[in-house]
Amino acid sequence: MKIALGPIQYYWSRNEVVTFYGKMAESAAQIVYLGETVCSRRHELRLPDWLDIAKDLKACGKEVVLSTQTLLEAESDLKTLRKIAANETFTVEANDMGAVHCLQGQNFVAGPFLNLFSTPSLELLVKQGAMRWVMPLEMGQAGLASILADKQFPVETEVFAYGRLPLAFSARCFTARNRNLPKDNCQYVCMEHPDGLMMKTRESQPFLVLNGIQTQSALVYNLLAELDGMRETGVDIVRISPQWRDTDRIVELYDAVINHRMSVADAMAQIEPLMPEKGCNGYWHGKPGLEQVAA
Repeated sequence: MKIALGPIQYYWSRNEVVTFYGKMAESAAQIVYLGETVCSRRHELRLPDWLDIAKDLKACGKEVVLSTQTLLEAESDLKTLRKIAANETFTVEANDMGAVHCLQGQNFVAGPFLNLFSTPSLELLVKQGAMRWVMPLEMGQAGLASILADKQFPVETEVFAYGRLPLAFSARCFTARNRNLPKDNCQYVCMEHPDGLMMKTRESQPFLVLNGIQTQSALVYNLLAELDGMRETGVDIVRISPQWRDTDRIVELYDAVINHRMSVADAMAQIEPLMPEKGCNGYWHGKPGLEQVAA
């Protein structure tokens, strides 16, 4: 079972992004997804910069995948999508059906936002070129096992295993609205929140995280204790979503459990202090996503 590093969901400075991937080049992650998937107004890095990072990571032995934006809102977004799809060096992760259309005839990764909840829908994407799919975030182990048992075609399966869950995308920027700023003059305030902006209930309980136009879970989805079950189900790749600090250490802990160098109990004890909020795993067990089910 391989470890993949998902695209950075937050808005970090150019230097911070470059430094981050310099560390990840030496990590146990075999696959690295790159690119802006949330908001096209985030311009610290543009496509040529992402391609430069991709070339460096490839030279270090990583499999690099370019991720497309999830919610396209302007012609400029489409132009960037077409350029990504037209690159002849790196595989592309399609995060909307427009990207799938641009990538027909090429090998691509079907991202987690394509809502592939059945074997026929997955087969349709495989026929169009998908060589890997990322399970929808809300799907549980039972649903995944059913699809993998029914499929009669080759495709790699990847599961989002660690990080705050991207729950929704909107045309509005909630981080800007929090500061009474319009989206078109947001002043890039989301850069002030490198792990997103926490929303709490009136009882001061963590509820959601605002990340520009994206809404995330406040709790951190963590399937570290489920790795053996994932392997038995037929999962090929587990995805770790980058966070502001300690991503390299989290990758190490996942790698240690996958390769039986550390027990699940010891790894869980070490990963919990590194998480920006408490953990959850409800979706994997067919429960509400914010629940934490004991392994």
